[in-house]
Amino acid sequence: QVQLVESGGGLVQAGGSLRLSCAASGRPISSYTMGWFRQSPGKDREFVATISWNGANTYYADSMKGRFTISRDNVKNTVDLQMNSLKPEDTAVYYCARSALAYALAKATMIRFDSYPYWGQGTQVTVSS
Repeated sequence: QVQLVESGGGLVQAGGSLRLSCAASGRPISSYTMGWFRQSPGKDREFVATISWNGANTYYADSMKGRFTISRDNVKNTVDLQMNSLKPEDTAVYYCARSALAYALAKATMIRFDSYPYWGQGTQVTVSS
């Protein structure tokens, strides 16, 4: 069983940056797609970004393109999310997740939250205006 622990959240002013990190333990994540999702109070969980098992493919939600960058280190068993030009509407709890299926997945599968059965506990990001 894999355990995922997010870190790096906090309070930042609009226009600022944060780097979230997700550390995996228990089993290597190197064969799996990893994703970041977020959830604000009263809203459904929302796709943020995803990265393929080998880092070759990355996809972002439209509102994050150009501002967020997902990356992974399969040796360290970590996945990061660099967030720049943060906006108040980015305020949410951010979760990392590991896919159920290994190796290459279609984009449509990679961006669906139900493709990910393994989740961390989340880290709060608050962006003040």
